[in-house]
Amino acid sequence: MAYKIFTDFEDGDISELTGTEVTTGLWSNDTGSLSTVFSSSVQIANSGEYYYDLYNGSNIATSDIQFSVAYGHVDGGGSPPLSTLNTSTLPTQVVYAQYRNILLAKGVEKFTFGTAESDDIYVINFQRSRLKQALDPGNWQLGLSGSNGISTFIDDSGLTTAVVGNLVANNVYNVKSGSLNVTNTASNTVFGLVFPDYGVIVLNPSAISSSVGFSGSVDSPNMRSGTNSPFAPYTGSAVSTYQYQHEGLVRSISGSMRVGSTFVARSAETITSTNYFVRVKNTEYNYSNNPTYYTGSNPQQVLEPFRAKPVTYITTIGLYNDENELLAVAKLSRPIQKSTDKEALIRVRLDY
Repeated sequence: MAYKIFTDFEDGDISELTGTEVTTGLWSNDTGSLSTVFSSSVQIANSGEYYYDLYNGSNIATSDIQFSVAYGHVDGGGSPPLSTLNTSTLPTQVVYAQYRNILLAKGVEKFTFGTAESDDIYVINFQRSRLKQALDPGNWQLGLSGSNGISTFIDDSGLTTAVVGNLVANNVYNVKSGSLNVTNTASNTVFGLVFPDYGVIVLNPSAISSSVGFSGSVDSPNMRSGTNSPFAPYTGSAVSTYQYQHEGLVRSISGSMRVGSTFVARSAETITSTNYFVRVKNTEYNYSNNPTYYTGSNPQQVLEPFRAKPVTYITTIGLYNDENELLAVAKLSRPIQKSTDKEALIRVRLDY
């Protein structure tokens, strides 16, 4: 007896659904608010000159990275120059070049915030495993502490169209002062750019410094001259309060969290769905290849109760391509009895 193994889908059996945007909290366990961050001395010792990873718990072994913070300067400012330290890798120049190559159009040398071109940048880079598809524009808020108190920053996606020109991404928005969903329209200052698809916030250090109230100097014999930076940079000695430029930004974020200004953020992804209507006719799939369906003495002979009225139970549906390669498996919540006097219509929904 020949049993049917595969059934082709016919016209109307497959239905594409419009993509639906779904948002969840960006931090671990899908929470939308982060109230504390911790750094790792091991990570700082290995790669701290380039960036700091920030974790959600003090026990780094059992905690997860939430985001990273870095500082970049187009000419390597904030790094010991080769004339002073011949083993210097100029990490700030590396960081600036890295994000310039990723985020700016080919041939563009510097980041521009509003109309202000900047030699240096601060970068907040969300952990990819947290991000899913993209940072949700208009649904994040960053708090920073300084001598002027607590300042909060959001994007202007609710007020304007995306920033255009000299960028690789289409949906890029300005970072403005304000609280969640309430932009400070009295100020035209652009504090940075947010790249939702890349999960990156790039801040303008000079604008942030004057607004929040950061202090710092690069008047050190170990530093490149002329660097305008809000935090005392790495000097390789005790001259500086902070070892690296970006450590100051970490302390500013932590300081705001200590007084209740949490880092709020959500991730967004578009879920596209396809419905597959599996139609099982009365004459189909009434026999099984399960060994319990046959006699023990003759594996080719169906058990007596199934000969006159064959019965099967559908528990799983496989979706195959034209080469009969299994692509997806759907498990039913409960078995469906199938016989010659029963038909079944089963909807399989595939989200991706």
